[in-house]
Amino acid sequence: MTERGRSVWAEAGRRIVQNRMALLGAVMLAVIALACLLGPVVLDLDPHLTRPELRNRPPSADAWFGTDTLGRDLFARVLVGGRASLLVGIVATLVSVVVGVAVGMVAGFYGGKTDEILMRLVDFLYGLPYMFLVILVMLLFSETARGEMFPVFVALGLVQWLTMARIVRGQVLALRRREFVLAAELLGASDARVLFRHVLPNIAGVVIVYATLMVPSVIILESFLSFLGLGVALSWGQLVSEGVAVVNPVHSYWWLLFWPSLFLGLTLLSLNFLGDGLRDALDPKARE
Repeated sequence: MTERGRSVWAEAGRRIVQNRMALLGAVMLAVIALACLLGPVVLDLDPHLTRPELRNRPPSADAWFGTDTLGRDLFARVLVGGRASLLVGIVATLVSVVVGVAVGMVAGFYGGKTDEILMRLVDFLYGLPYMFLVILVMLLFSETARGEMFPVFVALGLVQWLTMARIVRGQVLALRRREFVLAAELLGASDARVLFRHVLPNIAGVVIVYATLMVPSVIILESFLSFLGLGVALSWGQLVSEGVAVVNPVHSYWWLLFWPSLFLGLTLLSLNFLGDGLRDALDPKARE
């Protein structure tokens, strides 16, 4: 990497460190992720263990977050459910980034009929109801596959790439006639080399920022699918759905709704803080 490349990323790192809200978001996200990843293992928690004699108990020393209608420890279920929600958000975003960057780079670099065909496909998919596409893809899987993560990865990943493709295409169109790209082509570099060595590094900042901001929307969408009974078998969205079902004016088991909603809200807030910090740090106008 050139000295200029190192200085750009070093300057971006310095700006992120100076951004308190971005640091707060990164710390919050790290704490929640480590708790969800290591907590059930270290504390030997079983989210599926039922104890009917302890059903619907409020938070206490024995059950920190209380228990649900089957006597299951809500603390264990929130942490294990967090694994699923975070994993779905990250993996589905990665799928969207790969597809969107590939389509956007090809469309912007080659232009002409290739650009026309790919962008008309994007426009057509944009014209369809977004949630309808997700639910349709989910329903294509058999009943035995529902509740697993793979159908959710496919459903969310295949519809989240549209905006990424448009953003990348616009960036590539702006770079297509820049001097360093034309010089690489005149020196005999292949299209693949030009794209991956010269174009992709220059749009990496935009891709990273948008991907960071995409993760919260994917998590929210997965939570909505879980609320409808089409998401992952155990996630924050599914726990929120269970909490809503039992909270009523007669018996308010508030903890069943409060804890998963709190973890979901804090995660989305921290991702937005981090995404905003990355956007400010990698913004060329801010660097100027």
